[in-house]
Amino acid sequence: MLSVTLDEKSAIAILEPQGALAKEDFDAAVKLIDPFIEEHGRLNGIIISTESFPGWKSFSALSRHLTFIKNHHKKIKRLAFVTNSVIGDIAENMTGHFVEAGIKTFPYGEIEKAKAWILEEA
Repeated sequence: MLSVTLDEKSAIAILEPQGALAKEDFDAAVKLIDPFIEEHGRLNGIIISTESFPGWKSFSALSRHLTFIKNHHKKIKRLAFVTNSVIGDIAENMTGHFVEAGIKTFPYGEIEKAKAWILEEA
């Protein structure tokens, strides 16, 4: 399951995985995020907050995740990983070459610091 919260005032979406991710999790995120992007042009940021990365339920879930990234990375200014998982460091060092959004990792629990970083140049 993926909990998605959209703070419209700051234009930040917070994604909090609670177990292995399913294709339907990304479909639900798109239904919430895309109308906001269509109306406002972009998000200031996305925060992915999870103590440890839960993985995907299936290959179709992984595929849908990659499609989500491909369709949204140019419409998001910054991406913050708030996690104790090494996936945050991997994403910061590897995906920075493939996505336009600025990427930074914060220790799990530091959502407010991640929000402040996203809004620095909003």
